[in-house]
Amino acid sequence: MQIGVVIVAAGRGERAGTPSEGPKQYRMIGGRPVIARTLDAFLSWPKTGPVVVVIHRDDVGLFNGATAAVAGIERVTTTFGGATRQQSVLAGLKVMAGTGATHVMIHDAARPFIDHPLLERVATLLEAGNEAVLPALAVADTLKRGTEGRVQETVARADLYAAQTPQSFRLSPILDAHERAAAAGRNDFTDDCSIAEWAAIPVTLAEGSTDNIKLTVKRDIAMADERLSTHDLPDVRTGNGYDVHQLEPGDGVTLCGVLIPHDQTLKGHSDADVGLHALTDALLATCGAGDIGDHFPPSDPQWKGAASRIFLARAAEIVRENGGTIMNADVSLIAEAPKIGPHRQTMRETMADILGITVDRCSVKATTNEMIGFVGRREGIAAIATATVVYRGRA
Repeated sequence: MQIGVVIVAAGRGERAGTPSEGPKQYRMIGGRPVIARTLDAFLSWPKTGPVVVVIHRDDVGLFNGATAAVAGIERVTTTFGGATRQQSVLAGLKVMAGTGATHVMIHDAARPFIDHPLLERVATLLEAGNEAVLPALAVADTLKRGTEGRVQETVARADLYAAQTPQSFRLSPILDAHERAAAAGRNDFTDDCSIAEWAAIPVTLAEGSTDNIKLTVKRDIAMADERLSTHDLPDVRTGNGYDVHQLEPGDGVTLCGVLIPHDQTLKGHSDADVGLHALTDALLATCGAGDIGDHFPPSDPQWKGAASRIFLARAAEIVRENGGTIMNADVSLIAEAPKIGPHRQTMRETMADILGITVDRCSVKATTNEMIGFVGRREGIAAIATATVVYRGRA
């Protein structure tokens, strides 16, 4: 299953302010455009496949400017929308049909607070074989029906839900439904699930999110800006790692990716690089992805004698798949010998190359154990590592 995403961003947003203020999806909230925050949430979600954004023909410059700093924007395809949301969605679905996606999430650009847990809930229901999934919240307010300024009756709220997006579907049936609705001249549908209902596609409810609000009027945008300006702290996470390997007679040790000639070697299933092993665990800790043994078990013969840079590179990849940006990597080596100082710069450069970050973000330190314990007796070498990662899409 491959989940594509269609983000609808072709509207004019007349209720959100004056024309001079521009469409609401390009307004600034918390110092960033609304659409940039929406894209961040999807592009940092590991299950996101092809992304199509449907924009207005007049908004090419606005879109390019608003999304220039979005990580992964090169994965996004744009197409032009129509006069109605329904026409814009159809345009996006037609482009999505050529990408190889099997399923599609259709989302409003003006819902920038979509989060990964909601996306996971929807994806789980799609994976279970449901044709259509609607994230929704049970209506909590008392509802009234009124005409000409007077209440006519109270509407029972039992079994009533407020629909949200992304409304998600198996791609082929919803594309067919949209095309049939267009051919029938039906342009009165208010959302994609109503088209699915018309086409007899069963729709399954998923738990929505109270944060997943749609910015509709100018006050919504002001409140979103206030919320983010006050509470949108960066999601900075720090992970720690520790490793130790026994020393035995040999001709050299590999530490932080650098082979150092020595009268001993480190014993282990791989190259026993305690520095990179500890740093691998530190990175995995920042996104709760287990430890090095979960991904590269010593019982697996394919890792016999393997270079530990393979493990560290995969940990960095897992971090990025989860929306993380590695900011800093620090390793402390604890050994009586060999001398680390002459090799420290090469170690830092090696780490930077593996992680894809600059050398100034990599640190290697060394200390002895003052001849105390197993390290002091030259029976082993230990390492402690710390990694700092900033995660996106968690607002």
